[in-house]
Amino acid sequence: MQRPLAEVVISTDKSKLDLKSTYEFLSQESYWAKGIPYDVFSRSIEHSLCFGAYLGQLQVAFARVITDFATYGYLADVFVLPGYRQQGISKKLVEAVVAHPQLTELRRITLATSDAHGLYKQFGFKQLAKPEIFMELHRPNLY
Repeated sequence: MQRPLAEVVISTDKSKLDLKSTYEFLSQESYWAKGIPYDVFSRSIEHSLCFGAYLGQLQVAFARVITDFATYGYLADVFVLPGYRQQGISKKLVEAVVAHPQLTELRRITLATSDAHGLYKQFGFKQLAKPEIFMELHRPNLY
């Protein structure tokens, strides 16, 4: 069912988050956090700027930014629940993230995605200009 995008409200109020459904999606449905233990998920929420997208009281989408609020941020865990996709909610969510007053003066915001490059390009994200300077310590089977 297509809903007017104006009905979608984006909030960073963590007390509004539906932690149960967010955890269920990330731990069971996502390709990037499948199997994440609840205590790890809980710490990730505690130490991030979290965004929920709501239709009334129902949380239909989520994103979080891991940041020092001064120079750098990492956009993570962006999703829209399956029944609410293709309605512009992801665009409204990412727009709210990049326009958030605590993030607009960060020198760099990065993210990783396997399937949503087109979404993020609309908001100025690009391939790494100098991928050769970036490194990672990746532990894919940690949980």
